Amino acid sequence: MVKSYASVVSLVVAFALAWPCALAAQRTERGSTMGNALTITIGDKAFGATLSDNATAAAFKALLPLSVNMSELNGNEKLYRLPTSLPAQPSRPASIQNGDLMLYGESTVVLFYKSFATTYSYTRIGRIDDPAGLARAVADGSVTVTFAVRQAK
Repeated sequence: MVKSYASVVSLVVAFALAWPCALAAQRTERGSTMGNALTITIGDKAFGATLSDNATAAAFKALLPLSVNMSELNGNEKLYRLPTSLPAQPSRPASIQNGDLMLYGESTVVLFYKSFATTYSYTRIGRIDDPAGLARAVADGSVTVTFAVRQAK
């Protein structure tokens, strides 16, 4: 009984000592949001954005920095057709939010600047953290948009 109790105590002590290290490793494994941080620049306005944690976002990030001319569509989105396909896992989000960055099909990058209900399917690439002023920045017609990985400060 004493030997068994000592084993349990040893195990509890070992676990208690390892616990902070395990938590730190878990945080590192998940990655910091800085690794998924983007800057989306439209004209002289820069928006912070965060990439989703999926294969589509990883493939998009591998293309960066990327400066493209995005066309207007439907008065609520800008789009650009990539010359290559990205991995896609589309789903129907039911609604789009101002600031959503999505992939339509396998090669059309879409930046939404108005919220609305939808029946279309998209694969999430990421999202602008604070989309205030996005609609003003994109204005009417085509616009040049630069996507770049945000550097750590």
